[in-house]
Amino acid sequence: MDGAAIAKGAEGSVYLSTYLGRDAVTKVRTPKGYRVPELDRRIRTQRIRSEARLIREARAAGIRTPIIYDVDTVECSITMERVKGVTVKRYLDEHPEEAERICRLIGTNIARLHNSKICHGDLTTSNMILTPAGELCIIDFSMGASLISVEDMGVDLRLLERGFTSAHPDIKDAYGYITEAYCQEKTGAQEVLDKVQEIKDRGRYT
Repeated sequence: MDGAAIAKGAEGSVYLSTYLGRDAVTKVRTPKGYRVPELDRRIRTQRIRSEARLIREARAAGIRTPIIYDVDTVECSITMERVKGVTVKRYLDEHPEEAERICRLIGTNIARLHNSKICHGDLTTSNMILTPAGELCIIDFSMGASLISVEDMGVDLRLLERGFTSAHPDIKDAYGYITEAYCQEKTGAQEVLDKVQEIKDRGRYT
């Protein structure tokens, strides 16, 4: 890696880097000392491959994701495009008047993910970048999965709803704008929204 870490999480760290002269970022899966080394490497290799595959599948489904430059299964890392722009969290904090447009953009993109049987697993406005061209780029698929069920889709939307409530409490009707756009794009959307309500009811009564 060429630079310092710009993000650190439980599963890995992201560093500024370059690739063949291009600005890039490199995500490295962090070793876990509590695991047997051989098992740890196998798990990290599987997960880095899985994340790279999900990013490519999402891109094929029409979602703006970072272009992958290299996957290193020895270092358990992905080197990818450094996407220019600002996080949606920051953008909404600075431009709350744009909330409806951005929320509808989010809903459309999540619907495309779910139509392709992909869930993100950690849908927050910190994992979305608004590019200078106005595209929504979704990043960090480390918690994602493919060939998913309606339950997985419901969890995706429920996590996003909760994230908006905590990160953007002053934006009115955000989730409503998201789900309206979602329903316009998602096949079988009502079944997913019913599942979201079921998930919320479980939490209420347990």
